[in-house]
Amino acid sequence: MKLLFLACLSPRSGNQTTAKRIRSHIESAGHTCDLRDAAEYQSPAEVANLVAQNPPYDAALAIHLFRAGRLLLDIQLPFGVIFGGTDINEDVKVEQKRVVMEQVLLKARFAVAFTDKLKEEAELFLVPQTSKIVVQPQGIKTEVSEKFCWTEFLRSSGVSWEHVDELRVFLLVCGLRRVKDPLYLVDVFSEWHCENPRNVLVIIGPKMDPVITVKVEAVVKRTAGVFLAQERSQQELHAAMKRCFAVVNSSISEGMSAAILEAMDLEVPVLARNIPGNAAVVQHEFTGLLYSSPQEFVHQSQRLLSDPELRKGVVRNGKLYVEEHHGLNQERKIYRQLVDTLH
Repeated sequence: MKLLFLACLSPRSGNQTTAKRIRSHIESAGHTCDLRDAAEYQSPAEVANLVAQNPPYDAALAIHLFRAGRLLLDIQLPFGVIFGGTDINEDVKVEQKRVVMEQVLLKARFAVAFTDKLKEEAELFLVPQTSKIVVQPQGIKTEVSEKFCWTEFLRSSGVSWEHVDELRVFLLVCGLRRVKDPLYLVDVFSEWHCENPRNVLVIIGPKMDPVITVKVEAVVKRTAGVFLAQERSQQELHAAMKRCFAVVNSSISEGMSAAILEAMDLEVPVLARNIPGNAAVVQHEFTGLLYSSPQEFVHQSQRLLSDPELRKGVVRNGKLYVEEHHGLNQERKIYRQLVDTLH
């Protein structure tokens, strides 16, 4: 079977990683999966023309009900959709988008939600399609670069400290865009850094929104203790995560943060903003720590610094949680079964 797979493929973004992983599951069953960037198409008519080409496609798949799913509305092929996160958490608040997403959900053979919460929200804000929505958490696979140099990474990010092993590096992994709220912790963290210069915050992720990127670069330049790292490959990012003191998430909304799960898999503590998408995977004081304000972030970080048993516990439990709930084999099995329903 030949499938068209549409997703937002910003380089080195969580979406791109997810799409490539799901494509590999589909191709492992012997199908051909043509992964394309939804941003390259303006209208459903363009995609309808594309699928009619020779040899034609047999079915389609999309990540994100609005950005990619709406492009499938004119095709005469069976298709499935995967909720992205911002579609259900943010776009449903805009009536014009919500109506389009309802049409997509009605027409789709199946829909995948990463969490029970996301499924509940979809059923609350869109037409109830309970039997159609499958909950399948993201599968996680981490790979650490052998050639990665921690000292060089920090120096190139602007961190100058003679003995880098003395530093406590908090790594905020996020694409530079509004929904990730990359500047949420900056002021409070900088105050904390001035009290204890060994604590530093390094922001790393793809520059997705030009306006937000310019703002982040300007703020970081004038803020003590906060740094912006250049984008890295997935393996180098995992190596940096492995070396940091804790991985941080400060998003306004999340479907399911791959970075949080990757940190757990790499046995690094997670400090995540207390929002539904994060609370679905981070159980406070068990698999990580949640915070609801910048001040609470500092408080939870101090606990992590002063309580080795707490740190050991969340690392151990986080690793076990990912192994139990986010294995690749289960994810592969479910996507293969779902794609079979598109015949």
